[in-house]
Amino acid sequence: MAEILVPRPAATVMTLRDRPGGYEILMLRRNLRSEFVAGAYVFPGGAVDEGDGSAAEVVVGLDDVTASERLSLPGGALAYYVAALRELFEEAGLLLACRRDGTLANGDDATAAALAAHRRAVNAGDESFLAMLREAGLCLDLRDVYYVAHWTTPVGPPRRYDTRFFVARAPEGQEAAQDDDETVAARWVRPSVALVEHDQGTLTMLYPTVRNLAAIARFELADEVFAWARSLAEIPRIEPQIVDRAGQIHIVGPGDEGFVETPAPGLGG
Repeated sequence: MAEILVPRPAATVMTLRDRPGGYEILMLRRNLRSEFVAGAYVFPGGAVDEGDGSAAEVVVGLDDVTASERLSLPGGALAYYVAALRELFEEAGLLLACRRDGTLANGDDATAAALAAHRRAVNAGDESFLAMLREAGLCLDLRDVYYVAHWTTPVGPPRRYDTRFFVARAPEGQEAAQDDDETVAARWVRPSVALVEHDQGTLTMLYPTVRNLAAIARFELADEVFAWARSLAEIPRIEPQIVDRAGQIHIVGPGDEGFVETPAPGLGG
């Protein structure tokens, strides 16, 4: 029997901005040469790194005790929040940060140029993300970052992730841009539009991405999404299943035909 891979901890963030026609969400297209979900549109995110767990002194608005309560973990959950915002910076160039006293840094041209230079250094491995924050006198701003979903890759794929999904507002005065390495395009789109394009076959997305978009597509304003996120009392762990229908492979989840309910795991909510 093949070994069942243990899912790697990961985090991803649905980043929103309001526009006259309704709020939009940031989506990035994965490199077509990527070994993992090549060409798919995803939210910024990735695996939790070892350094993400040592960022308490450069975080405003949340501590590990509260974060761990929210994620139903015995400890260490702040690392998921840090990972989500680190990936947002590395993959999309958006830094959700403030000064230690909570005031926001100015989004002028000089700041934008400095952030771009830091991003290149971080992505090249010449500078660590946390060292960059300390040098700039900044802290990650977690005051309005909300935990909204928990998805685990089903058994079968060569890579498995245990992913926490968050929602946050895009920082003012910053422009999102792909990194031209892991991601090759950055797009702001209405969730309802993305879902229609996916149904038409013109926008490739993973099953959890589609389900999370569907969960918020009914809202018109970003504030409505955040109010919904704050209202969530319990967030279940969802592990989709791979089913064979007449020789065609499908991914199914709760509420889908062919999904078999299984007992919830005893650890981690």
